[in-house]
Amino acid sequence: MRECEQVRPSRRGRKLAAASLLLALGITPLCAQTSVKLSLNGQLGGAVAPFLVAADKGYYHDEGLYMTIDPGAGPFDTVNRLAAGGDIIFGDINALIRLHDQNPAAPIKAVFVLYNRPAYAVIGRKSRGVAGPKDLEDRKLGAPATDPAFAEWPLFAHLNAVDAAKVTVLNVAVPVREPMLASGEVDAITGSTFVSYVNLKERGVPSDDIDVMLMADYGLELYGGAILVNAKFASDNPEAVRGFLRGFLKGLRDTIKNPTAAIDSVLKRSEGARKEIELERLRIALRDNILTPEVKAQGFGGVEPARFERAIDQIALVHKFKTRPRTEDVFDASFLPPLADRKVMK
Repeated sequence: MRECEQVRPSRRGRKLAAASLLLALGITPLCAQTSVKLSLNGQLGGAVAPFLVAADKGYYHDEGLYMTIDPGAGPFDTVNRLAAGGDIIFGDINALIRLHDQNPAAPIKAVFVLYNRPAYAVIGRKSRGVAGPKDLEDRKLGAPATDPAFAEWPLFAHLNAVDAAKVTVLNVAVPVREPMLASGEVDAITGSTFVSYVNLKERGVPSDDIDVMLMADYGLELYGGAILVNAKFASDNPEAVRGFLRGFLKGLRDTIKNPTAAIDSVLKRSEGARKEIELERLRIALRDNILTPEVKAQGFGGVEPARFERAIDQIALVHKFKTRPRTEDVFDASFLPPLADRKVMK
């Protein structure tokens, strides 16, 4: 049964009308104990399939949760909305680190890291002379101001000895980022692998002309997308948070077991989405960001404390902290399912 899950329409246009499809008619919160609002990171594509699979298979409902799922309006918007009183979001953990620096009392904690390696990337075209970090000098980089990957551009440049002063950065809107690279108006862009790389191929750019510099392969030790909770909601509803993570973990395992079937949960909510495209996005996210060697050794969801501290130290190389956050200021492991339940199945 799935009477207790609902998906809200994106505020960015009714074209995502399918994103607002009610999972069943006659929804009533009386059939569950706790109402939970989940906001995604603005990309209702293959990479968020595990969240939707868990809804479609009734895993949240089985935990006594009445879910409302909102596609969100982007990674930074979702973090800000959570601080203003949301329940649970899928957002960028490094945006949360910076938020805690600006506002140490920010009522947000990460409780489950999904992207053990972030999807941040600098993506160039070899035909434009970009085949590595140093090639970005004396060239044009298209970067949306609200792009999480662009937020890490200074660190990427620092770690790879790129003279950022020699790179012309153009603030471009997200919808025109890949088209501008495809047309040669810029030489490289910041973005995520499973979004920008796939979009470029869809625009006719040959895959062997695309140079994907996944920042995690170029020195960044940062984590990426994570499940974040409002501290008040978590304090008032600790079992709901634990139940959500249990339900999500089941959806994640099902997604890993059968990515092709999982994509159906995306397609039914995203008008115009194509199965082969969203499946490629999901497979890239699974390969590069989710099923990493660290996760295979240590299980889903957690962080390695020493690495997390190194990640904060890396951010400090290019960001002057007012008060350097500690791991425990940002990540709360107390809601995670037991380690035995988080192990990657062989």
